[in-house]
Amino acid sequence: MHDGRVNLLLMADTHVPRRARDLPEQLWRAVDDADVVVHAGDWVCVELLDALLARSARLIGVVGNNDRPALSARLPEVATAELAGLRLAVVHETGSARDREQRCAARFPDTDVLVFGHSHIPWDTVAPTGLRLLNPGSPTDRRRQPTCSWMTAEIIGGRLDRVQLHRPPGVTR
Repeated sequence: MHDGRVNLLLMADTHVPRRARDLPEQLWRAVDDADVVVHAGDWVCVELLDALLARSARLIGVVGNNDRPALSARLPEVATAELAGLRLAVVHETGSARDREQRCAARFPDTDVLVFGHSHIPWDTVAPTGLRLLNPGSPTDRRRQPTCSWMTAEIIGGRLDRVQLHRPPGVTR
């Protein structure tokens, strides 16, 4: 944390080593710069969890539908945290895109920001209740997207600010 600011790094659906041997080097540099790293599930290997734990100032993560028992034993299905006055929740899957905002607002009524994964499709919307929903996409498996992706953001004064989707050149698996 710097001057009351919290630098966040959001990722999901890393699928290491199935989709890539490792995370992109640009993402590892972002891990080093972040105050809090958030991973919204589908790690696939426990070695990535251990590597992120070793390299992150703070890691908040959840289990995904492709994660084996070794990860399920160490990660919750839903994680919550209060970061500099902002109420964060993390979950892997939110269901269909249709009515997602209303469904998630009902499921997470005391949350300011919900980070999720599963679809590999970046998402940034706000529910009528004010809940911000973010999906950083996947840094290793772009699926139907032009490139792989992840997000960074800052918490300033208890509010989410400077949300940025990163689509680095050369990461197009």
